[in-house]
Amino acid sequence: MPVTQDHVEEATRHRIRSLRLARGWSLEELARRSHISASTISRIETGRRRLALDHLVALARALETTVDELLIDDEAEDVVIRPTKDSVQGSTYWMLTRPDDPSGRTVAKIRLPARKKPPEPKVHPGRDWFYVIEGAVLLRLGGKDHIVRAGQAAEFDTMTPHSMAGFEGPAEIITIFDHHGERTHLRE
Repeated sequence: MPVTQDHVEEATRHRIRSLRLARGWSLEELARRSHISASTISRIETGRRRLALDHLVALARALETTVDELLIDDEAEDVVIRPTKDSVQGSTYWMLTRPDDPSGRTVAKIRLPARKKPPEPKVHPGRDWFYVIEGAVLLRLGGKDHIVRAGQAAEFDTMTPHSMAGFEGPAEIITIFDHHGERTHLRE
């Protein structure tokens, strides 16, 4: 569906009203903060007045957002992430975030094979977090082994030498890495 000016304006009007209501503000409160009259804001929200750039700038500032965020077209963006399967060092992973995620974090689902001996521990700056979906994970952290079972999570400083493997069988986890963890764990 092609994006029209009317579509963008309607989405922007809805976003302004939603942000105002989410903050619990009346029209008068947003008027006070934006220096635009309450009647003008009401007409903007209901579509009885065209959006003007000077109004968008003042409303964005008052609502603690940007003009870009007010104008963004949510429907033009494909929100579905289609994970693809890849393997590193015997583990299979599916990326659950986009490569250009603005948070700088990587979310992945990983299937860890069972191993008699966990992989060689690694260190890198940052923190790692994972949640066990199925099976159990042997987490070797420093000189200590931890068994993390389905329904449990672990979070740790990655400057401590660490490695993970399936315990008594393969395990599936959801994990969140920062840039350092993603580079260390999901690259050869």
